[in-house]
Amino acid sequence: MKKLLSLPQNLVDSFHDITNNPRDEWFCTSDPVDQKLGSGGGTAWLLKQAYKAETDRCEDFEKWLGREKRLLLHAGGQSRRLPAYAPSGKILTPIPVFRWGIGQRLSQDLLSLQIPLYQRIMETAPDSLHTMIVSGDVLIRATEQLETIPEVDVVCYGLWLGPEIAKNHGVFVSRRDSPDRLECMLQKPKIEQLGQLQKSHYYLTDIGVWILSDKAVSLLIERSSLGDGEMRKYDLYGTFGCCLGDSPSQVDKEISALTVAILPLPGGEFYHFGTSHELLFSTVAIQNLVNDQRRIMHHSLKPQPSIFVQNSLTKIRFTDQNENIWVENSCISNRWKITRNNILTGIPHNDWRVELVPGQCIDIVPIDDEAYALREYKYNDTFAGHEQFAPIFPVFPNFEKLDLYMSRGRKKAREYISAEQISVRANLKRLFAQRKSFRELNWQTLAANYEHSVFYQLDLADAARAFRESNLPMPVPISVDAPLMNRIGDAMFRSEISSGKEAQKYESRAFELLADALTSATLTTPQFPVKAVYDDQIVWGRSPVRIDLAGGWTDTPPHCLIEGGNVINMAIELNGQPPIQTYIKTSEAPVITLRSIDLGAIETVRTYTELSQFNKVGSPFSIPKAALALAGFMPYYCAEDFGSLKQQLEHFGGGIEITLLSAIPAGSGLGTSSILAATVLSALSDFCKLGWDKNEIGRRTLMLEQLLTTGGGWQDQFGGLFGGVKLLQTQPGLNQSPSTRWMPANLFTHPDYKPCHLLYYTGITRTAKTILSEIVRRMFLNEHDELELLREMKIHALNMYDTILRGNFISLGQLVRRTWQQNQKLDSGTNPPEVSFLTQLVDDLCLGYKLPGAGGGGYLYMIAKDPDAALRIRKTLTAESPNPNSRFVEMSLSESGTTVSRS
Repeated sequence: MKKLLSLPQNLVDSFHDITNNPRDEWFCTSDPVDQKLGSGGGTAWLLKQAYKAETDRCEDFEKWLGREKRLLLHAGGQSRRLPAYAPSGKILTPIPVFRWGIGQRLSQDLLSLQIPLYQRIMETAPDSLHTMIVSGDVLIRATEQLETIPEVDVVCYGLWLGPEIAKNHGVFVSRRDSPDRLECMLQKPKIEQLGQLQKSHYYLTDIGVWILSDKAVSLLIERSSLGDGEMRKYDLYGTFGCCLGDSPSQVDKEISALTVAILPLPGGEFYHFGTSHELLFSTVAIQNLVNDQRRIMHHSLKPQPSIFVQNSLTKIRFTDQNENIWVENSCISNRWKITRNNILTGIPHNDWRVELVPGQCIDIVPIDDEAYALREYKYNDTFAGHEQFAPIFPVFPNFEKLDLYMSRGRKKAREYISAEQISVRANLKRLFAQRKSFRELNWQTLAANYEHSVFYQLDLADAARAFRESNLPMPVPISVDAPLMNRIGDAMFRSEISSGKEAQKYESRAFELLADALTSATLTTPQFPVKAVYDDQIVWGRSPVRIDLAGGWTDTPPHCLIEGGNVINMAIELNGQPPIQTYIKTSEAPVITLRSIDLGAIETVRTYTELSQFNKVGSPFSIPKAALALAGFMPYYCAEDFGSLKQQLEHFGGGIEITLLSAIPAGSGLGTSSILAATVLSALSDFCKLGWDKNEIGRRTLMLEQLLTTGGGWQDQFGGLFGGVKLLQTQPGLNQSPSTRWMPANLFTHPDYKPCHLLYYTGITRTAKTILSEIVRRMFLNEHDELELLREMKIHALNMYDTILRGNFISLGQLVRRTWQQNQKLDSGTNPPEVSFLTQLVDDLCLGYKLPGAGGGGYLYMIAKDPDAALRIRKTLTAESPNPNSRFVEMSLSESGTTVSRS
């Protein structure tokens, strides 16, 4: 999605250099000099300027408009009421890391925090909506799943806010008997008017997030134009918006004919950053959103919650008398005295004696090549009118002159400039370079003081880049008594800033710590296997496989240990049979015999040493060996001591024969290995009288995969253990036993829909372990973009849950398509060229499709638009068979899941 920004001119010139945002994705301009265009005219101007910059005018504007989705962000104001960030623009205001947040970056600003939600909304929007318009001085959060966006001309988001807030904003009004229709939009209505409205109407407060169709954009541009390319002042909210609805407050027949949807933002939160007071007030509010100590990884020592220090070197001690303190990009020596309502920004290294009174604020701005401007102002100053243009702030040609001024009584300076001139002349590259140099000092302090800092909840990949780029020394080793997730993150962080064998050593340590944590619970409950069958009996375990529909990867440690997981999958049989089967029987000789029907392999195990080799690469019997160990046939996991495996089997009452059948190709993406492990454990539980229920078997399968060093999550085994279509959910913590919510199977089994569900074996094989290890590595590092995507996937799973409950077949298919898009964003190797070729052949016949599991190959699951489309898909892919093994496989929903029976 292209981002178009309207910024102050000085910021336009340096935006890409100081943010490192790519020019082909981020376009910047400013409004015409000395011309106020308003939100509507500014939108039209921004679009026209982007069109002009991207094309040679050979492409028609309307065609260009419909070519891709765009985010238009208005942040071109002078920021008079937030003087500390007026020179660099409010949009780049640094925002402290949330004390409860994981995966945030030390360098985050208002812009970087805004973008993810807007991207989510636009990805949800219909293809006909290309243009989103938002404001730059607010942070909006949505903590719940987004509603489906209808195909209309104008979509506006609002919040259910009280009249004391709504009176200062626009409001969307609808009748109680028709809440889905906009009656009108009002601007800053009086509280009395809102009180009268509530008797028969609802109202939502406008939060400045609008999406327009190309038709609506064309009308907005037309109303904002004077002709000959000239723009006029026109307000999107106060004029265009007030013309919308069934009974608009302003008359414009063409605009009122536009279709409109007003959507409440689910779990919406709205934070202003427009004034000095809002800077502190909003930051405190966000920090206090979570007080659950289990979700806060460090122990803060701040004497007051409204003290914020970032990108700074501070040598003073704060007390409970300090309140509403903001120190950023500054050096505060031990000779400073701070009180309350003090905002300090841009102050270079110094040893000045400064005593601030309550409400006194200081901003030092580098201007030109070497000079500095000193701005002292009051906490509530708004720089309205004359204040903005009065030349009252001293300028110093270099730091030495500034230092002399601050050290010797602040004598009269030779030059004075206005607040307006400070913003125009500010050298933003110098300002951001100073901020970066202070941040380099902060990195080492945060790492050393990890118990009381946010270090290990940061995006550690970003932290490692900072350490490497600045050649910062490796932090002091973390305590062995530190919390588990801190030790895991520390090991992977050290791997990131190391190289060669040293990096591999730290990476291995991270995986070992995770495996030890997940298997430790098993070691506290050793097993004592007892033969529970007759000598001539066979225990027979049978399992379906699974197709993951949404939320895959959110079930994978360590992510699910920290944030829990949401997965929707369904258990399926292939060609009328459960494809994973295990047979267990006794034998006279005190040995363990392992057979694989599909692999044509056999192995006899006579010693504990041979049985313990379950992590041997390439072994066809790693799974049953590890399962036998967990069942108590290894000293480490057994409740009694035996001198040898032979002795234990003799005590058991004979040897054991285990036969495996996996009637499905390797690398299928259907959860084969995990479900095979769960099936073996299920059969062993019955055979050895262990008494494990399906939840315990699923949990032990997770541990088994850690023993095999393959890793993996819990959704595969639970997807096969339990039949039907279900939502599996876990809470944070080491005990990853998901709750299960079954959903009606109508969309999969009804005669109108069943033919539309197709399963095609591509004949392309792939190994999930390589994909898994890289994705898990990023989980260890709290990598920001991956965590944001995983959180989105969790919400997406809940969207699909609601869709299936409502019985919406079309929406189900579309959401499966969205799942596939998410998987590709997580790992581009999920969709290799051979698979992409196949999906392009049938794309217009499918509502959605995906490769189950980690992707890369295996099976292709498709939801055809209708039975006729399904027949055409079968014909097309049969004719375009990519290899001799590719074929359609008949699938049917399994209601029973894993079953175990005896002969």
